[in-house]
Amino acid sequence: MAEAADIQGMRSSPARRWLRRTAAVVLGAPLLAGLLTVPATGTAGATGPAKAPTGSRTVSVSLNTLSPGAPTEGDTLTVSGTLTNKGKETISDAEVDLRVGPRLSGRGEVDDAAKRKGYLPGADPAPIDDKYAVKIPELRKGISQNFTIAVPVDKLDLDASGVYQLGVSVSGRTATAPYEQVLGIERSYLPWQPEKSDKRTRLTFLWPLIASPHVTAETRSNQQQTPVFTDDALADELAPGGRLEQLVSLGGSLPVTWVVDPDLLASVAAMAGGYDIKSGDRTVPGKNQAVAQRWLTALQKVVEDGKVIALPFGDPDLASIAHRGKGVSGTLSHLQSASTVAATTVETVLHVKPSTDFAWPVNGALDPGIVDVATSAGAHHVIARSDSLQETGNLPYTPTAARPIGGGTTAVVADSRLSTLFDRDMFRAGASTLAVQKFLAQTLALTEQAPDKERSIVVAPQRMPTAAQAQTMARALEALSGDRWTQPQDLVAASEAEPDPRATTKVPRASAYPKKLRGQELPTQAFQDIRTTQGSIDSFETILTQPERVVTPFGNAVNRSMSTSWRGRPLEAQGYRDAVLTYLKGLTGEVQLIDKSDVTLSGRSATIPVTVQNKLVQGIDRLVLRLTSDNIRLKFNDDGTKAELPVRIAAGHSQSVKFDTATSANGRAQVSAQLFTEDGTPYGEEMTFTVKVSEVTPTVLLVIAGGLLLLVLAGVRMYTHRKRTLASDTAEDDGGEPEQPSDPTPDTGPESGDPSGTGEKVDR
Repeated sequence: MAEAADIQGMRSSPARRWLRRTAAVVLGAPLLAGLLTVPATGTAGATGPAKAPTGSRTVSVSLNTLSPGAPTEGDTLTVSGTLTNKGKETISDAEVDLRVGPRLSGRGEVDDAAKRKGYLPGADPAPIDDKYAVKIPELRKGISQNFTIAVPVDKLDLDASGVYQLGVSVSGRTATAPYEQVLGIERSYLPWQPEKSDKRTRLTFLWPLIASPHVTAETRSNQQQTPVFTDDALADELAPGGRLEQLVSLGGSLPVTWVVDPDLLASVAAMAGGYDIKSGDRTVPGKNQAVAQRWLTALQKVVEDGKVIALPFGDPDLASIAHRGKGVSGTLSHLQSASTVAATTVETVLHVKPSTDFAWPVNGALDPGIVDVATSAGAHHVIARSDSLQETGNLPYTPTAARPIGGGTTAVVADSRLSTLFDRDMFRAGASTLAVQKFLAQTLALTEQAPDKERSIVVAPQRMPTAAQAQTMARALEALSGDRWTQPQDLVAASEAEPDPRATTKVPRASAYPKKLRGQELPTQAFQDIRTTQGSIDSFETILTQPERVVTPFGNAVNRSMSTSWRGRPLEAQGYRDAVLTYLKGLTGEVQLIDKSDVTLSGRSATIPVTVQNKLVQGIDRLVLRLTSDNIRLKFNDDGTKAELPVRIAAGHSQSVKFDTATSANGRAQVSAQLFTEDGTPYGEEMTFTVKVSEVTPTVLLVIAGGLLLLVLAGVRMYTHRKRTLASDTAEDDGGEPEQPSDPTPDTGPESGDPSGTGEKVDR
């Protein structure tokens, strides 16, 4: 193997080192030429066929496993991976080598070591002894080949404790380059700490159980109020292999602090008791109750002895509230309500008492407004991140997480390097292994910054890790299980640690808040929509005999409308809010006035009935019906042109509310009927109808009396005439004389069978 430089602690013989140096001189020129002739991108030639990788980028090297991640004396280091020839030629006499060293100094060098790509003679360490190399006679283009290298740790020449650079390279020959050269390399880290440190870093790892909202405001009308879900996607996350199932099964054996959204617990508990799913305009029964029950049972078991932090119900977006919602009336009260219900929900579902004293803004980004909003909801600790609350005192080490930021509030500052390590795609084994090794390397480098100074460090990963990300985080924590340079600590203990007096405590200005995060916030319109919905809920609640059946599901839906999970999904967020308000309007519309036709009054006083219908499955009360006339001659209940009567109706019934009326003249009056709550808020739509007054005068009564008299006389005459005719017929039959012909028929026609004119006639 050709190599331009040796490293300290190499076990190769002097002759071998001399041969390598000589070979480096001979081969350095072509190698360097290959590195310098990497094709440029973004030029005019980029429109042509893509050029195959050359030089040390010819072969892609993936390190799929590295075990143990943090070896000790007597261990055997095993590295396995995959080689893929991305060049245009077959590689012959390929050899896979392990390279270890040099020791990296500080966290910055750990970061820099991963940035460099490709092989550079003199900068990369020499291979270890050739007897541990893997020989591959031929690697054809486009073909992948697995490999495994196993080396006793005592053959790696690891001296002082610390983080060592580790690399796996592949060298070989091609037809156009028939000399041995490095054709691919991948780098990682090898932390070395053979004995426990006297002062170990106290490490707090947050383990989030958070999901997007899946429960609507809608429930079935049964006694249990079966909830209705937007879809069945939550079941996929709870099922074996799903994201939430993996978090619970993996986290149960890890020293973590559980950070839960009570809404997730309430949703799964509701699912376990039976649920429906929206399907177009109808609902269908859900079928994954057993999945939810198994997940809840498993979670209850793993948290019974652990520390649980409860976020406000629905995980509301603190930054959106601070920047867009605080000026909308009622928004802060929703946050306080979400915080209040959090503890009750967790205790009910998990049977443990959580801590509700922590707020967690998105990505730990702070400004004064966010801190104010967090504390207004009762939190005295805010989980921040070090890329927001940045150090300004040139400390040579990473300080303890707890920082007093004024007003009795403590910022618990998570380390940004460690917290963002796992937010990339961890599905590929190579990416996962690299993240684990970098986590181990960073924690060891952090400890060695000040080995005599014990500090508390917090890791706050992404809010909703994927299953692959959760598995990677678990592997990283398992590799620290020996407690050689760290020891676990829960978040409450970390928040109570003695702050470093030199650490920064100044909260960044609002202008320093990241633009990318600000662009993902809920708009002000979202909080205005929520205010409208809450106003309708408040009015509706006052008339119900069982208000809790409405207040609870709608209150939870309002909290979900402020969820952090809506970031970057404005259309979905708007759709959820609209669906809540639409369903609420549908419910309030079940209590309504029945349309009334025009009314005719045939007297100076009468009773006008107005019907109120209640289609709800519960009774209504504390509602009043008001009638208003636009004609001063039409009065209600002897009390002017306005009158009100209380309305109380049982479930599924209607009630006819009757108003006494009086009039002093004939004519028409336009009457409006409107329901109101007791506090005077209009309820539902106004209804109008016309009242026609037709008073009966004395002259009309005389005419009617005369007509009746004529009718009576005519009736007597007809009776007499019929009697005579009957007698005449009888006499004729007996041989007598026939009677005279009967009188002409009366001139009054038969009563018409057609319906009377339109309108409703109300007599005295």
